[in-house]
Amino acid sequence: SVLSRYENQITILSDYLEEFPETDEPVWILGRQHHLNTDKPKLLLDVSARLWFTYRRKFSPIGGTGPSSDAGWGCMLRCGQMMLAQALICRHLGRDWQWEKHKKQPEEYHRILRCFLDRKDCCYSIHQMAQMGVGEGKSIGEWFGPNTVAQVLKKLALFDEWNSLAVYVSMDNTVVIEDIKKMCWSPAQSSSVAHSSAHLHRSALGQNKNTAGLCPGWKPLLLIIPLRLGINHINPVYIDAFKECFKMPQSLGALGGKPNNAYYFIGFLGNELIYLDPHTTQSFVDSEENGTVDDESFHCQQAPHRMKIMNLDPSVALGFFCKEEYDFDNWCSLVQKEILKQQSLRMFELVQKHPPHWPPFIPPTKPEVTTTGAELIESTDKLFELEEEFEILSV
Repeated sequence: SVLSRYENQITILSDYLEEFPETDEPVWILGRQHHLNTDKPKLLLDVSARLWFTYRRKFSPIGGTGPSSDAGWGCMLRCGQMMLAQALICRHLGRDWQWEKHKKQPEEYHRILRCFLDRKDCCYSIHQMAQMGVGEGKSIGEWFGPNTVAQVLKKLALFDEWNSLAVYVSMDNTVVIEDIKKMCWSPAQSSSVAHSSAHLHRSALGQNKNTAGLCPGWKPLLLIIPLRLGINHINPVYIDAFKECFKMPQSLGALGGKPNNAYYFIGFLGNELIYLDPHTTQSFVDSEENGTVDDESFHCQQAPHRMKIMNLDPSVALGFFCKEEYDFDNWCSLVQKEILKQQSLRMFELVQKHPPHWPPFIPPTKPEVTTTGAELIESTDKLFELEEEFEILSV
């Protein structure tokens, strides 16, 4: 009854969206600085280029008999999709890439979009995320928190050979440099035979060439840091450090919002956060026969929402993308310089060595399955079969 009520409650963007005020203060969007007085159009183009995932309806029922809409419960999953999509845009198209309506886009762009379509055979679909959330203790149709979404993305990324991301989710507010480098430099497959097979598969897809300019052997890093920045409200002592994260060139923004209302935060202006809101219900969109996607509904073409940073729920997850090892080393330097300096109460810790009292760090590897690429999970049932093995790997 709850789902049916939400099915009829189609939330749309308000006709009135507050425009940016006239101010000399800079606006920061995912590591880029904009000045409203001189380049407001560039700012709005930068925002509209971000992939915008919202509630959808009329997709195939999750698990065969589950909900056919995520309205009312899928907002944090959609925000997780947006953060991951931004990482993939940086991975394949670069941070400077811009989207224009009706302009032909490269194949990589449409392939990224296809990863998130609301179908059970798309690797980061609402179907896969909801099913994988069952292993994290979340029933299908139940609201997720930032940490749960991070854990789900980490598990699903193991099946995604095309994007080949190393996903690190920090524990206990601590980022361990040694563990990240071990994971990003570890072999993609557990055996030389499997590695050779993956090599041939990438060659067939035209992905074996080092076209993205990556360091040989370094897996691009998606770093997610779940945090609790207060008890019931955000502690003001964290505000400056939190805002500083949006200035970093590696920034993927933050997952968070208000209780049971998730937003994807992409920047800030003064003491207001700028975010993309998933609380709009749109109809299911599938790919065309030629593989392209009608993408207009995947880009927010209006001024983004803003909220006062003190209204933020203290449970958040920061995201960063490091395409090369140099990017990660630079991120570590920025954290030491801008986040950890002169703070009596640190937002998170960055340590060189694996803490001796923690369980040993074992880089996760993909469980042995016979499928690859976007078709890697033919049935959501396979996710449940792999869940026990995932629990061992998700240290």
